This record gives sequence, structure tokens and C-alpha cells, in this order.
Amino acid sequence: MTQARPVIGTDRTTGRGRLIVGSVVAGVLLSVLWSYEFVDRVIGANVANALLGEEAATASIAGTAAGLVFAFVSGLAGTFTACNIAMAASIGPMSQAGGASRPGTLGSLLRPLGFFTAGMVGVSAAYGAVGVLIGPDLPQLSSAMVGTMPVRLVQSAIVFGVVGLAMAYLGLAALGVLPDLFRDRPVARVVVLGALVGAFLIGRPYPMFIKLFRSAVESGNPLFGAGTFVLQSIGNVLLVTVVFAALALGTRGRFLRWFSANGRRSAVVSAALLIALGVFLLVYWDVRVPSLFGVGWFPTMPYN
Repeated sequence: MTQARPVIGTDRTTGRGRLIVGSVVAGVLLSVLWSYEFVDRVIGANVANALLGEEAATASIAGTAAGLVFAFVSGLAGTFTACNIAMAASIGPMSQAGGASRPGTLGSLLRPLGFFTAGMVGVSAAYGAVGVLIGPDLPQLSSAMVGTMPVRLVQSAIVFGVVGLAMAYLGLAALGVLPDLFRDRPVARVVVLGALVGAFLIGRPYPMFIKLFRSAVESGNPLFGAGTFVLQSIGNVLLVTVVFAALALGTRGRFLRWFSANGRRSAVVSAALLIALGVFLLVYWDVRVPSLFGVGWFPTMPYN
């Protein structure tokens, strides 16, 4: 009796399928468990109030200096909002974009952070300037309704849905399921991830950000709009920067050397994060948020 020969690659394909399913499930569960009230009001508002020394909701943004300070503080306070949690997925790809620098050195840290920041700043600065020029005509600043749903949240659903799809695509591409446009271009991958994080501002409904946005529009100065939006984004990524620096320098490069030494390992970790967080953005903003206004249905936790 002849024993059947195993199909080459079956184990890898099965493992890849399990990883994808597990990542999707994790993203959906996160969207169910996420408490925007706790993140926005308990964490975000308290951090901003402590840093400003007054109530952020009623703080005056009079003058350029006050606007710039408020932009950075509100960005830092918004680090844990539903859109910015996706930035955790950038750590893996950044560790692969250190170039010729030895992992754990200052060069291996600054190079990928610089590329990531370039992509993020490019988008946030452009939107800040354009936003001031367009002003109240933007759905993001409108109080109009589309059916039962605020038009500003329709913009959020579209923007974060696109960002979520892009992140999920990058994750699937890292596993080889879809064509990887950045297979031999790790720097371009990091720049694109930075641009996606910068694009969060295009859909953000976070109250402190909207307050900042209105102040920039009232100034009528596109440069001020660009500057405040850049500081908002920098405040958003400060925590990720600290985490990445701690991994790169705190372990004297051991973690990053371990992470990048095995291409399969780094691809799997990066892909899992990108898929899970991409699904989270897509489900949270395009399913859960509309359900709050009677569009579709989504499970609600008791604390929400």
C-alpha cells in the first residue's frame, strides 16, 4: 500500500489561515470591547486637563502660542482614541527599515522614525492648510445630519474605513496572500504607514481636535492650520516613539536584532497587528458607530 505524499506548503498555508482568522477575530473583539467614553473622557480629558492646568473643553485658544500648545496637548491626550490605537502596528515595519545601521544604535532608531514622521507630517500639514481654506464647508466641521447620523461621522466612517482596509491589505500582503507592493521597499512601507496615521486627522471626530480645527479655521491662516495639525499628529505618536525608543535602546538592540533576525517572525507579527487593527478600524467605524444612530445593529457591552 502506497502512502500518500504530503502536499508541500500545506502546514504553512494552514498556519497562515489560522493567523488571519485569529487576527480578524481579535480585531472584531476589540471593536466590541472598546469603550470610547473611557478613552475619550476619562483618559483623554483628564490628561489634557492636567497638562493644560485647566478644563480643556473650556480652555481659550487665543493666539498662535496657545493654539500650538493646545494642538500638542490635545494630540497627546488623544493617543488612545479609537483611531490612534492602530499606530501600534507601525512598530514592526519600523524595525525593518533601519537600513545599514546596527540595531540598537541611534541611527537605527532615528532613520525609520524619520521616514514614518515624514509620511505622517506630509498628510497632516496638507490637510491642516486645506482645511483652513475650505473651512466650515467640510463635513467634519458641520452639524448637519444624513438621516439619523451626523455628517461629520459619515466622513469619519469613510476615512477610517479606507485606512482600515489599507492596513488589512498591508497585513495580508506581508503574509503573501496579496501582492506586496513594498516587498523590497521597507522604507516606502514605513512612509505609507506614517501617511495613514496622518490621515486619521481627516476623519477624527474627537471633541478637542474639532475645537482646535475650528480655531485654525477662524484664524484664516493655512500655515497656522498646517502647524497645529502637525503638532497634533506628533502628540499622537509620542507614545509610539517612546515605545520604539525603549525597544531599540533600552534593550541595547537585543529586541530589534531578535525581531529582525528571522524574516518569517517579523512578517507574522507585523501582519497580525496590521490585520487585527485594520479590521478594528473598519468594524468600529463602519459598523459599530452607525449602529449607535440606528443604522444596522452591533452588540453593546454593559459599560457602554
